[in-house]
Amino acid sequence: EPLFSSHMLDLSEEPDEENIAICVQYFKKMAPMKIWLEMEIGITGGEEDGVNNEDIDPEKLYTSPEQVYSVYEALSPVGDMFSIAAAFGNVHGVYKPGNVSLQPEKLAGHQAYAKEKLSSKDDKPIYLVMHGGSGSTDDEIKTAVGAGVVKMNVDTDTQWAYWDGIRAFAAENEAYLQGQIGNPKGADAPNKKFYDPRNWVRKAE
Repeated sequence: EPLFSSHMLDLSEEPDEENIAICVQYFKKMAPMKIWLEMEIGITGGEEDGVNNEDIDPEKLYTSPEQVYSVYEALSPVGDMFSIAAAFGNVHGVYKPGNVSLQPEKLAGHQAYAKEKLSSKDDKPIYLVMHGGSGSTDDEIKTAVGAGVVKMNVDTDTQWAYWDGIRAFAAENEAYLQGQIGNPKGADAPNKKFYDPRNWVRKAE
């Protein structure tokens, strides 16, 4: 029995041929165990995990229908438990409105291209994933889901929500977080219940 039901493999910094070939190798091992593979093709802007794409050529932030279909062609003979994170102007992080040109409508073009190539009756033959979804508008999300997005990553929004709980707790209890002993209740009063991680992590969660 596998420990995980899915695995996200991001090799989008590599050339497409290498990215896809390695994904096929992994998928051949994963498919017999019924582990879902999520791969990424195209570049997500911004910075995360030490990879900085803040100054990338904007055109590279949009995956083409041909790129998406090349992934489908390579993986579908192995199995059907895979999804593709195709870039459509996505970025890691949250930016001022207008600074990011998210174009989820491009995803419908990927589906139409695949449908034609496959002579499929299904309007959405490919499972798509939305990376860099934090800060997206409701309309952008609806458009993406309508085009076949089955999963959306919202890491930055989740990070902020977690931090915001800690921030509020620290602001409210500042006088009790300056030392192990001593607070407004007395110079000898203990502060353990305030700095105990089990308390402020609970507020974050």
